Amino acid sequence: TVDESELLTVPDGWKEPAFTREDNPKGLLEESSFATLFPKYREAYLKECWPLVQKALNEHYVNATLDLIEGSMTVTTTKKTFDPYAIIRARDLIKLLARSVPFEQAVRILQDDIACDIIKIGSLVRKRDTFIKRRGRLLGPKGSTLKALELLTNCYIMVQGNTVSALGPFSGLKEVRKVVLDTMKNIHPIYNIKTLMIKRELAKDPELRTQSWERFLPKFKRKNLKKRKEPKKKTTKKEYTPFPPPQPESQVDKELASGEYFLKERQKKRKRVEEIKAKQADAIKKRQEERNKAFIPPKEKPAVKTKKASTEKKIDVEAIKEKVKNAKKKKLGALPVEEVKLKMAADEKKKKKK
Repeated sequence: TVDESELLTVPDGWKEPAFTREDNPKGLLEESSFATLFPKYREAYLKECWPLVQKALNEHYVNATLDLIEGSMTVTTTKKTFDPYAIIRARDLIKLLARSVPFEQAVRILQDDIACDIIKIGSLVRKRDTFIKRRGRLLGPKGSTLKALELLTNCYIMVQGNTVSALGPFSGLKEVRKVVLDTMKNIHPIYNIKTLMIKRELAKDPELRTQSWERFLPKFKRKNLKKRKEPKKKTTKKEYTPFPPPQPESQVDKELASGEYFLKERQKKRKRVEEIKAKQADAIKKRQEERNKAFIPPKEKPAVKTKKASTEKKIDVEAIKEKVKNAKKKKLGALPVEEVKLKMAADEKKKKKK
């Protein structure tokens, strides 16, 4: 009896045998070809690396031609081609080269366990500014997010214009597509990267192979923290009254009230000139005050008066005089009086003992 889980899992280190000429000795019946266009800025690079492309494809018996006038690359099978899938790999190779993938990475597509995926992201977001912001989010600061994604999925990822080119194993490509599409749907790639890190650790444990990983994976809830935008000027509704508002005074009514209506045209003109002059005088006065502010000295802090040393304690002059006299009598290096007395007493005791 064999456990079903063992039959479903692929043993570690197992590889599918390579497709050789013995598997298809008669070759292909028809000749097939693929062509793709490339942008003008890729012309210099492709011209430089084209001999290497031809050499790599000749190993699989596939011809490659570069047309610089038309701006296209073409791959065709030959009579010696025995692998029917070689032309598909060659097609993917020229597609990747056209999408700014370097030759060193693109040539890996010719291996059996490597595949590629070109994800179109240009039409997923309406606004151009939003698209650029989300595409930058996929790259991360100094390309750190993209590098983390490459390490977790074992894929090479190239973000170019409106497409994302990915190159690597099938399992990794599936994860890359999910992360890219989620990023374009405004889900930050850090959440998917965190999930991938946990999955990577769980895959190391053979006991968890048959179990569900849902309990280990984080569940991120979407939070809508955006508040409703409030207008700067809020208008308050007035209380409803059945009576209409009083009619505003017209210019004639105002002139009648002030008596200006009965003045002559010359007097009215003079009054207007006087008002203008009064306004000008006020403006000049204000301007002058502003200028004079620079010349007004700042207020100085009041000087703190230092307290004089208190002379309440009386100095004993006589005591100081005595000390000076005693000091004069002493010789330099002489012992004090008390020590001299003790020394003399000790010398007398020694003499008595003798």
